[in-house]
Amino acid sequence: MSLNAPARAGTGHPVSKAGARRGATLAFAVQGLSVAAVYTTVPAVTEHLNLAPLLTTAVMVAVALTAGGGSFLGLAAIRRVGPVATMRGAMLTAAATLVLIGRASDEATVICAYILFGLAVGALDIGVNTRAAAIERAYGRSIFGSFYTAWSVGGVVAALLTAGVARLEWPVAAGLSAEAGIVLLLAVCMRTHALPSPAGPSDTLARPPLGRRLWIRLIPFGLVLLVVYVVDSTVSAWSAVYLRQTLAASLTVAPLAYAAYQAGTVVGRAATDRLVQRFGAVAVVNTAALLVAGALVGMAAAPSWPFAVLAAGAVGLGASVLAPLCLASAARLRPAASEMVLARLNLFNYVGVITGGAVSGLLGSTGRFRLAYAVPAALALLLLAAARHFTQPSARPVRRATLPSSGQAPPPVG
Repeated sequence: MSLNAPARAGTGHPVSKAGARRGATLAFAVQGLSVAAVYTTVPAVTEHLNLAPLLTTAVMVAVALTAGGGSFLGLAAIRRVGPVATMRGAMLTAAATLVLIGRASDEATVICAYILFGLAVGALDIGVNTRAAAIERAYGRSIFGSFYTAWSVGGVVAALLTAGVARLEWPVAAGLSAEAGIVLLLAVCMRTHALPSPAGPSDTLARPPLGRRLWIRLIPFGLVLLVVYVVDSTVSAWSAVYLRQTLAASLTVAPLAYAAYQAGTVVGRAATDRLVQRFGAVAVVNTAALLVAGALVGMAAAPSWPFAVLAAGAVGLGASVLAPLCLASAARLRPAASEMVLARLNLFNYVGVITGGAVSGLLGSTGRFRLAYAVPAALALLLLAAARHFTQPSARPVRRATLPSSGQAPPPVG
């Protein structure tokens, strides 16, 4: 075998940073589309099956809980088959559950479908973030924001499709089936590419135990993710219901707050990498935290649905940069075991989703949705204390790996 054989050539996959980046981008888009498809159809599914408000809240909390479990299932799958195969399997499962949710004819069926969706999206979450961390290491510069831009674009597409289906007065099953078809198409189009090895000694040769100190170092990032996903779940899971119940919006208009929120995240995430390179991660996080707090106050005080839609867009603009920068910084704590670090960090993610979803749902079921948006505004200010812990990637050139003297191929990166 040639001493200049490309890294992971034995896998049969071409070595290409750009190809790996395209594949991860498609997977992020699928995750955003899938989550949006579920959240924006909650009012329609609730009315179609005549679900009680408290049951709807319980189901959304169950989705978050099972997503946490799915994250660790995804971690086990990554260790066995790698992140790309894990992502593809989770994407196909998500497509199937979207169809099942839309065609469910009773409470038991739709609950099972939502739980299965939670498992799928949790596995997809750890898969995409692990892959993104490896790709960013290969590039040696901030690119996490570009992946989350694709996530947001997927969310906007799903929200607008949900609104269009409602406008045409088609059944909710039609919209969810169409969104499932898009997920299936993107899953089929995703290709597997290997990454080149980083120059210098490989950090993947040894994987020391993470230990208690890592948990301590994860606390600031965990705080950020917890608050971000309290905000995200409050807007994502309940903005359509908020517009429908509190601001008397139609089923056609109700998904627009989610669409505006995701449109804001598209703009914010598209600019994230450039902003970090120019102003630094700390300044970007501080500015984003202040914007989120102010926009949530505006959403809570909105006199009508157009104001709420605009405020939701501003929330998305600020919140969009926080999760990708948080995950990227945390992954740098232990590059050789980023999937394990991110799986642990995801615990804070799902605690935030559960807390935000449950509290917002309970307040909404008692007619206090405005309070559900005012409380996270205060929490957003806590992010200012954690901003100093954010870091930026250090440029490290990559090379085509050579075989070590043992004659065995180097270990895979990502």
